[in-house]
Amino acid sequence: MLLQTNDIVLFQGDSITDCGRNRENGDNLGSGYAFFAASWFSYMYPDKQVKFYNRGISGNRVTDLQQRWQEDCIDLKPTWVSIYIGINDTWRRYDSNNPMSVEQYEAGYRDIIERTKEKLDARIIMIEPFVLPHPADRKQWREDLDPKINVVRELAREYGAMLIPLDGLFAQASTRAASEYWAGDGVHPSPAGHMLIADAWLKAVQAK
Repeated sequence: MLLQTNDIVLFQGDSITDCGRNRENGDNLGSGYAFFAASWFSYMYPDKQVKFYNRGISGNRVTDLQQRWQEDCIDLKPTWVSIYIGINDTWRRYDSNNPMSVEQYEAGYRDIIERTKEKLDARIIMIEPFVLPHPADRKQWREDLDPKINVVRELAREYGAMLIPLDGLFAQASTRAASEYWAGDGVHPSPAGHMLIADAWLKAVQAK
């Protein structure tokens, strides 16, 4: 068990983390993997009294996290920071002709890690972005996303962060059921997909 009594866990990211959370209620966790992971953990380990926050915002890219990192991370003083960002840094290239280079992505991600390590005594969990080949046009996204996934892996190794290899986990899951079962648009997980992420997260912190 890595989470300790009175730890504070922050889930950060885009719509996959946001998942419809009520932003007027700072304790609301949305209805996705953050909610599933926090609910399961709180049920199994009530004695730990771990506090969970969700500050994911739909549509965010790594540059958005940089802009709000002080308020939505540092000021909350988490002891665990779980970061899941990157798919919009690819998606905007294809739907808005607004690409994010690998170098920009790495620089932005490195910045939020550096600021976290400078200001907080927190463990960092990095969840790599994923895309599934449904609809078919998502296959083209691999050329943009794969180098960004490699950035996440390399940064996790460099900074000693925990890594959840989500792209591989969803690929493996897609041998059990079709890609659209796990994420109907190749990006946003179904309830089963969110449970896959929650399960991987809980195993990463050795709570399962």
